[in-house]
Amino acid sequence: VQLVESGGGLVQPGGSLRLSCAASVSIFSIDAMGWYRQAPGNQRELVALSTSGGSSDYADSVKGRFTITRDNAKNTLYLQMNSLKPEDTAVYYCYARRLLNNYWGQGTQVTVSS
Repeated sequence: VQLVESGGGLVQPGGSLRLSCAASVSIFSIDAMGWYRQAPGNQRELVALSTSGGSSDYADSVKGRFTITRDNAKNTLYLQMNSLKPEDTAVYYCYARRLLNNYWGQGTQVTVSS
């Protein structure tokens, strides 16, 4: 499974970005997909996770601001990020779990700064 992220960039505090993650296989075959992030000096942390059963989970720090969605026809996962804060600055990684194997994208930088 190959995952290709896009949509990162520089945004001012309070702004919005939408990240995309295109999968090389049908996402119907993927058990769970999500987004992690890693800021300099920090461990990689879960941001949001979407399961094939339709449930979603979010880190407390992004609840109410970020939304994870899937487009099954395009085999693409999205992360809509609103009300961005400087502490959201990180490299964001797309993640997929399929048949007990874990897959990662190459990461996309999100910088929130004025």
